[in-house]
Parts: sequence; structure tokens; C-alpha cells
Amino acid sequence: MSSRVNSPALTYRQEQAAATKRRIAEAAQRLFAADGYASTSLAAVAEAAGVASRTVYAAFGTKREILNLICESWLERADARALAASVLAEDSAVERLRGAAHWLTVLYSTDFDVVRILDAAMDEDAETRTLLRSKLRGRNRVMDGLIASVASELAVPLERAQTIFRAFAATGVYNELVIDSGWTPEQFENWLSDTLLHQLFPFAASITPARRAPR
Repeated sequence: MSSRVNSPALTYRQEQAAATKRRIAEAAQRLFAADGYASTSLAAVAEAAGVASRTVYAAFGTKREILNLICESWLERADARALAASVLAEDSAVERLRGAAHWLTVLYSTDFDVVRILDAAMDEDAETRTLLRSKLRGRNRVMDGLIASVASELAVPLERAQTIFRAFAATGVYNELVIDSGWTPEQFENWLSDTLLHQLFPFAASITPARRAPR
């Protein structure tokens, strides 16, 4: 009987703690994007989140752990893992390659501020760089897997095809086309999809572009 009474209270405390962590992470993301990761202190994060500094330290300990939650929350909002699985389930190699372009576009358009924050944080301490390199390797594994799923149709060696896709995934490409030049995410996806097809598939010249890329 005692355990039945105490269990709901424990669950409530856990939910409250998780909600507090999310609020802190959301406040931190706004500050990291506006003021820079390096320039933002945990005290500033606490003030923006409306909690005491000791609460931030108790919940995370370091900015690096806040950054980790920001990244994981971004991937969840993009539904990145499930989306990759749905792309791999496509029957057509053409649709899987177009799906790879869609996956990257969804990831970046969900919250490109996170991408820029992660890039900026690469200049921080060794532990932060280790965390971010791990995240980058995870992204690259997904991207490499998407290209490997069309290996039998490639006009170039698999490793080269994977490198080409990762090159188009460089932060500066999306930033230049969408953020600076005003393309919509859909225009970016259409351009990337058609470009990958023509770069990687030998029969691409015979494929009618599904949509018109922006001029």
C-alpha cells in the first residue's frame, strides 16, 4: 500500500524535474543563439529561465550538458530517427535518394539555430568538442546509411557519393541558400534532391525533376 501511495508522487517529481530541465534548455538555446555559446553564463541561463543558479547546476552541472539536451530535443522535434527509417523503407532507389534530401531539409528547417549553436560551440573545451563530434558522427552515420541504401544504383563509388552528400550538408550551404538568399526549405529540398540525382545516378538525365528548383 505504501508503494502505491508513494509512486505517483515520485512520478510527479520526475515530471516536474523534466519540465524544469526543458525550460532551462529552451532559455539557454535563446541565449546561445542571440549572444553566443561562449558568452553565455549559467547565471544568465538561470535568470532567463526564471530559476535559481543552483537549480541549473543541479539539473545540468555544465553548459555542455545543456547543449546535449538542446541537441536531443531538436532531433526529437524533427523526428529524425523515425524519418530516416521511413526513407529506408521506400521501395524505389530514386525515392530513397529524394528522401535523403528530405531528411536533411527537415532536420535543418526544424530549428537551424541549433545547427549554428553546435557549430559555434566547436571552439570550446575538449569535452564539448568530444560531445559535438559524437553528435556529428551520429548524423553522418545516418546520412551514409541513406546513401548506402542506393549503392547498387550509384554512378560513383559509395564512399565518394557519401562524401558528396555530406558536403551538401555543410552548414554554410543551407545558410547561404535559405537564410541569406531567401529560398524556402522546400526549394532547398527540391534543388538538393535533383542535384543528388544528377550527381549520383547514371540514369539521372532521363528523370524529370519532380519540382522546379528556384532560379
